Amino acid sequence: MIATTGVKVLVATKPVDFRRGADGLAALVKEQLRHDPFSGTIFIFRSKRADRLKILTWDGSGLVLMWKRLDRGAFRWPPISDGVMRLNVSQLAVLMDGMDWTRLHACDTAQPTATS
Repeated sequence: MIATTGVKVLVATKPVDFRRGADGLAALVKEQLRHDPFSGTIFIFRSKRADRLKILTWDGSGLVLMWKRLDRGAFRWPPISDGVMRLNVSQLAVLMDGMDWTRLHACDTAQPTATS
């Protein structure tokens, strides 16, 4: 996977035309989502059928476009609306596996303390 901790992950909540390539999606990010497609942020797009996704990101030397289609079922998506929604890297990994990322929540853990 291309995501590491600290990377911003944004989901376009409205389905897009899946005939769009990297340049078309980059233009959509800039014009409609009002974000910089060359910032290193990971942008996720959904199809109308909800069984496909495209991921667009800039890796420092070029645009990277990933496409995935589930063999069975559909991805779990936020409600359709205009705009974007933020995910963390763990939620992205779960989404990519076709699981319900909304069930993934951070655990409350105690801060480590130094012992003498």
